[in-house]
Amino acid sequence: MSSFKEMLAADNKRVFLDTGEFASLRTIIYDGQSFVDIPVVLSGLREDERQQNAADHAQGLFLVKTLLQCALVDLGGVQPQKGARLKINNQEGGGGFFREFYITEAVCEFGLLRLELEDMNERNRWNWQ
Repeated sequence: MSSFKEMLAADNKRVFLDTGEFASLRTIIYDGQSFVDIPVVLSGLREDERQQNAADHAQGLFLVKTLLQCALVDLGGVQPQKGARLKINNQEGGGGFFREFYITEAVCEFGLLRLELEDMNERNRWNWQ
């Protein structure tokens, strides 16, 4: 009989990270390593006006936020660290356009990584997904 953790990990792969259900195949580059065509779920993609202080004169930049979820084993068992950067592409096969993100939160629960990502972007340039 399998343990609860083993059943949960299997369900994550069979359902949540199933490309026929929720996930899509993307390439992630982290810490100099490429992880080609791993199943990921990107959600909560939104573009917010960033908070500017009086000394900030950069106009037209917006804060892009998204949540990336994938299996820890698909990243070679390495949990990305808060404060690091990673790149993710917009299509299967390892090619396409890569966007670089700053990791604002990195949590691993039962083998499933949850990474909160941010990037600064110009208005209307976010349509790569």
